[in-house]
Amino acid sequence: MSLWGIFISSFFIGFSGAMMPGPMLGVTIDGSLKRGFIAGPLTVLGHGILEFTLVMVMAFGLKDFFLNPVVGGIIGLVGGTFLAWMGYGMVKSSLKKEVSLTAQEGKDPRQKSLILAGALVSLTNPYFVMWWASTGMESIRQAYVLGIAGILAFYFGHILSDLTWYMAVSAAFSKGKKLMSDRVYRWVILSLGGLIIVFSIKFIIGGGQMLYNYWS
Repeated sequence: MSLWGIFISSFFIGFSGAMMPGPMLGVTIDGSLKRGFIAGPLTVLGHGILEFTLVMVMAFGLKDFFLNPVVGGIIGLVGGTFLAWMGYGMVKSSLKKEVSLTAQEGKDPRQKSLILAGALVSLTNPYFVMWWASTGMESIRQAYVLGIAGILAFYFGHILSDLTWYMAVSAAFSKGKKLMSDRVYRWVILSLGGLIIVFSIKFIIGGGQMLYNYWS
């Protein structure tokens, strides 16, 4: 895979975590209502610092681990399965109208430092940990083939998806009213959920091929 391929795939896969309702979305919406558009970028900055540290540790502290074909195959299967589950969840929640931007208003109003809040709500979110232990690890393993350039392409593609989404949320709520309706939000999640499932199939096939080649 090329650097651009890594960047683009990580950008779209990143939306699987960024767009789903959770504590970070609540912090961003509440901060946008109180402090304006800057809330989105500040929250993502804290989140991004945590993720950059995590990516570097996983990429270079576990390099021998990633190079093992059995480990790589298992990570691909697990990461792809988890990504498929997330994509299915996005499609299902959209069709059943279970997701809403409005429902996130006013959550976590006590957070004062949005940079710190962005890091803390990510670190304490079990969904965040599960994503990085499965899909994130497989993405890093694939990016590592191109060395530090591949890792950076993955990181910047991934964090750009967070920044794009949370800037949109801040723009929608910073004036005290929504510019994005729940109907539009659900259609976006439905479309991206389908795309996430396509990426998950690629992960699963790649992991299966690695294990097949190793044992054949």
